[in-house]
Amino acid sequence: MGEPSNDKRPSVAALSRPLVDELIAKADVLRLDVSRSPCGARIVDAGIKARGGIEAGRRIAEICLGGLGRVSVDTAGRFARWGTMITVTTADPVIACLGSQYAGWSLSEGDFFALGSGPARALWAKETLFGELGYRDSADHACLVLEVDRTPPDSLVARIAEECGVAPERLTLILTPTSSLAGTVQIVARVLEVALHKTHALHFPLDRVVDGIGSSPLPPPAPDFVAAMGRTNDATLYGGDVQLFVTGPESDARELAEGLPSSSSRDHGRTFAEIFTAYKGDFYAMDPMLFSPARVTVTALETGRSFTFGAFHDDILERSFA
Repeated sequence: MGEPSNDKRPSVAALSRPLVDELIAKADVLRLDVSRSPCGARIVDAGIKARGGIEAGRRIAEICLGGLGRVSVDTAGRFARWGTMITVTTADPVIACLGSQYAGWSLSEGDFFALGSGPARALWAKETLFGELGYRDSADHACLVLEVDRTPPDSLVARIAEECGVAPERLTLILTPTSSLAGTVQIVARVLEVALHKTHALHFPLDRVVDGIGSSPLPPPAPDFVAAMGRTNDATLYGGDVQLFVTGPESDARELAEGLPSSSSRDHGRTFAEIFTAYKGDFYAMDPMLFSPARVTVTALETGRSFTFGAFHDDILERSFA
């Protein structure tokens, strides 16, 4: 799509800043703990020692979307036992999901490792993806969300600030363990993002994706990391539903819809924990095409026709969640 440019593109840092400020202002109500690291960065604990909760996770998910999306907690009769749904809509699905929410920033120091997501990624913007999107943000403040169960080393915190081009005291890190309620919500709220990521992997032109909406059932959190990771993934793989609205030939829309669902993967049909165990814990040995919603509808805007592929699997969700 060309070189990074902000010409008439929204600033995810600017749009998400009020959401970050409100999260901090309501930290007590949301059962969050806010502190400063030695280098001065603001650290928000959303489930390590702090209790956190569903509403905290919903707000954090909207921060991850760079202020370009809405996340709601609804009820639906899609599944027999799991009726609480996380629904995601955005004003700009490609920038919101791939330019901000996608966990594409790999961070490590010593034995600490995390993937960073949220608006700070667009300030760093060193992923190849940003060149393809033609997008780069600019701001004097940054916010990054880390799916971790411990605070990162302060030297890494300082490096994140430097990479974003902001002073450490202008950096906010939000920590959401996978096993926490807030972490569970913000991971399940990536249902639209995984569909966009697979759309990109299938080489469908992202500039032809006009809009999208997604939903997934909210699983109960699990204290065991593998079980918690399994449940949040299974929510999307076997219960997620996404509709994309695209331009271009109707035949392209149909081809995209056919290739998007998780059922197109060789690993489909078992719980994530079962697949993870079968691969002896090697996440990267798993088929990357597995990570997509259970059912996908793609609508061709020029003709108004919609194409739906994939199916929900209540039995697998029951085995995973229960």
